[in-house]
Amino acid sequence: MRVARVSRSVFGNPELRRVELAFAAFNAAEWGVWIAMLVYAYDRGGATEAGVVAAVQLVPAAVFAPVAAGFADRFPPARVLTLAYVAQATALGATAAALLAGAPAPLSYALAACAASAVTLTRPAQAALVPALARAPEELTAANVVSGWIESVSLVAAPAATGVLLDVGSPGLVFAVMAGLSVVGGLVVAPVEGPPPAALEDEKAPLRALRLVRNEPEARLLLGLLAAESVAVGALDVLYVVLAVSLLGLGGSGAGYLNAAFGAGGVLGIASTAALVGRRHLVPPLAAGALVWGGAFLVLGASPQTATAFALLAVAGAGRLVVDVAGRTLLQRISPVDLLARTFGLLEGLSMAALAVGSLLTPLLVALAGGRAAVIGVGAVLPAALLLGSSRLLAIDRRATVPVVELSLLRSLPLFAALGPPALESLARELVAVEASAGEAIVREGEPGELFYVVADGELEVSADGRALRLLRRGDSFGEIALLRSVPRTATVRATTSVRLYALGRGPFLAAVAGHPVAGGEAERVVGERLAAGQATIAP
Repeated sequence: MRVARVSRSVFGNPELRRVELAFAAFNAAEWGVWIAMLVYAYDRGGATEAGVVAAVQLVPAAVFAPVAAGFADRFPPARVLTLAYVAQATALGATAAALLAGAPAPLSYALAACAASAVTLTRPAQAALVPALARAPEELTAANVVSGWIESVSLVAAPAATGVLLDVGSPGLVFAVMAGLSVVGGLVVAPVEGPPPAALEDEKAPLRALRLVRNEPEARLLLGLLAAESVAVGALDVLYVVLAVSLLGLGGSGAGYLNAAFGAGGVLGIASTAALVGRRHLVPPLAAGALVWGGAFLVLGASPQTATAFALLAVAGAGRLVVDVAGRTLLQRISPVDLLARTFGLLEGLSMAALAVGSLLTPLLVALAGGRAAVIGVGAVLPAALLLGSSRLLAIDRRATVPVVELSLLRSLPLFAALGPPALESLARELVAVEASAGEAIVREGEPGELFYVVADGELEVSADGRALRLLRRGDSFGEIALLRSVPRTATVRATTSVRLYALGRGPFLAAVAGHPVAGGEAERVVGERLAAGQATIAP
């Protein structure tokens, strides 16, 4: 079954498993406190105050997100991700304390805005980290798909749990519980080591990220389409409350249950997104998801009955999941690897601003045309964005071939870390995937050497003269001495488990090393140290 294969691929990678489990805690906290604060504001001042409070939370987050995203490019993204969970837990805990203590509403709103800003650290850091943890391009897409599933399941579990917590307690209780979940997420992801920073010395990286948007219509279109999705979701968040209280008579806790129905649709759409793994063209399913969203809200606006509302929100949730996974995967494919965090930081900032626009739009639509017209208007957002960008969407599919996983793996090697993005991308395009079973020899002592190898997954043993020397694992490499010194292989490298490697030919390897003084110096240093220590056989 395709869903099971995708799950095994991601959860079989220990580091990806930790990232995704922590992401589940993150999503539960994000959605739970969002609903709780909207209900708190709605009880105080109706839809108008709920919309204003949503904007108060989102506008500072939108400004903060692009700046904060640079942390994951300039510092190890795994550490940034852990610190993001710590920041979220702290801010959510402070908001919980204010609400439970009966502090003035403006203070609670301000603390909630701080929490919303802290939330923007997570997705950019994760976007920069995951390509370096994936063992193959298909696994990267699978990780994005699983993240989408987690979001959808969280949209079921978190709002439903929030509804229960609001029935038995208060918004302050919701914030306290979700702060605890953020702590759990930080503890889960803390052991992940991850790659070194991708742009440690690149002071102009923020400007380059902005130029990417300005100069690349494909990236600009994807960011705009995903921002349009956030406009619709922001409008829907306030619309849940309007539907629950005004149109369906479900009360304030009904907003959580309606949100859960939307998330349940995402769970039902899991099989559809599993089909995206390994798919070359992602624009057709993206377009289908947008049209499904629009159709569901058109019917819901025409007949807002309780049973109909839950069913149609589920259908819309399935369409939104496909749009989100396909759009984010395409953006990840076309973004430079050293700008992944900043690019997704721009997306996070745009998304927060778009959520604010959507939240403010709903009260206006309700006041001008009523709840039904507002529902139809929310449904029209994604199809309209799709229609406006239809002429360039196919160009995105043609361009979205950047080898993100291979780039991240090469960048983690000291030998190639100094190469600029164009050189690294060219080198990554030359890599050829090699898979071997346990017991199979990759290179043999005394044979001519024509390939350099990087380990993506599995374990290999290096031996010479019948003596076992060391084990190689993900992120290790071998073969450089034979290429640099034009000598036969000095050792045998044999797989002890099933392995996945990437092989690089002599020509591209020598051109990259010889053409860059820092890379060349690093290569000579490594070879010199090994030869001087009598350890040349460690890297045959």
